[in-house]
Amino acid sequence: MAFLLDDLLLAPIKGVVFIAKKIKEHAEGEFLNEEGVRQELRELYLLLETGKISEEEFTDREEQLVDHLEAIEEYKKNKEG
Repeated sequence: MAFLLDDLLLAPIKGVVFIAKKIKEHAEGEFLNEEGVRQELRELYLLLETGKISEEEFTDREEQLVDHLEAIEEYKKNKEG
C-alpha cells in the first residue's frame, strides 16, 4: 500500500521531470543540428551572390553561424571526453 501511495504522490513530479528531459533533448537536437547550420551558410552565400543582402549583413550572419558551428564542435568534444 505504501508503494502505491508513493507512486501517486510522486506522479506529478515524475511527469514534470519527463517533460523537462524531452524539452532538453529537443533543444539539444536543434542546437546540435550541424547540417542545418551548414545549409544556412550555403543559403547565406547565395543571398550575397544574388545581391539580396549587403556585405555587412552577410558578415554579421556568417560570423554568428561560424560561431554556432564552433560551439557545436566544442560541445561534442567536451561530451566525448
